[in-house]
Amino acid sequence: MNLFQNAKFFTTVNHLKDLPDTPAEIAFVGRSNAGKSSAINTLTNHVRLAYVSKTPGRTQHINFFELSNGGFMVDLPGYGYAQVPEAVRVHWVKLLGDYLQQRRQLIGLVLIMDARHPLKELDIRMLDFFHATGRPVHILLSKADKLSKNDQIKTLSAVKKMLKPYMERQQISVQLFSSLKKQGIEEVNGVVGEWFAKEAQAEGDKEEG
Repeated sequence: MNLFQNAKFFTTVNHLKDLPDTPAEIAFVGRSNAGKSSAINTLTNHVRLAYVSKTPGRTQHINFFELSNGGFMVDLPGYGYAQVPEAVRVHWVKLLGDYLQQRRQLIGLVLIMDARHPLKELDIRMLDFFHATGRPVHILLSKADKLSKNDQIKTLSAVKKMLKPYMERQQISVQLFSSLKKQGIEEVNGVVGEWFAKEAQAEGDKEEG
């Protein structure tokens, strides 16, 4: 089952006080040019659910989408070199950071990286920053179609090797993904579906206890 298939836009937020009351949510994050919006549009089979811009960094709010299982998907602002005024950038960094570390309903993070340029300094900082929450991270190596099959295998292997120290301290998984070729959709669904299932189980246990 494709959890993302019938995702519907729910709300957009620019301040933490305006965050909606949701049962559970997963968040998508990545550098401004990593292909995050394209990945969301491919997963949801919707051409413009997430705005794809020629100018990276246009998503400056937190956008919520309701999924078919009653959970939520959250599109977070891209991080990196976006050309925005400094005051906007500072607000945006704080909004992103506070949401990632304080949001109780957040059950896991999908981190998008360009398969040709994985694990840049800001990506490592994101892993370090999110580590404190104890929640899982699933990495999509996007734009995999830009690499040959052989290079895809090599890149995935190299990234897993580089992630070894991080995998020892937090739950991290990684896969290849291509929006253009629709590669890797089932794998994302499997990982995220498991997160939601575990959360539902934990909530059920709490109620019984």
